[in-house]
Parts: sequence; structure tokens; C-alpha cells
Amino acid sequence: MSAKKPTAESFKGNKRSLPSKPCLACGRPISWRRRWARNWDEVRYCSDACRRSGVPKASQ
Repeated sequence: MSAKKPTAESFKGNKRSLPSKPCLACGRPISWRRRWARNWDEVRYCSDACRRSGVPKASQ
């Protein structure tokens, strides 16, 4: 099953139908934005603060 990329025509104001994925640093859900349409696969962090902190190291 392949996920369809949202378009302006398919959105129609229903935010639940938009794809989301977790932030790699904090785990919060990142909702799709039209601005990220071309590079959604490359979006990894929810904010600049999470981008600066990066992926947390596994505690040993």
C-alpha cells in the first residue's frame, strides 16, 4: 500500500487525513505541511531546537 502525497485538491480542510511522522529527537508527531511537499521524506525534526540537539544517544 503506497501512501499518497497530499495535494491542495485532496486536503479540503481535513487535517486528520494528512500524513504525520515522529520527530527523531523528541518523538512528537510532525504533521505534513504544504511547504514540505517536495522534501517530506527529508523532514526529520519538529523544530530548530530538536534539530540542534540531534538524535539522543542510547543510555547504557
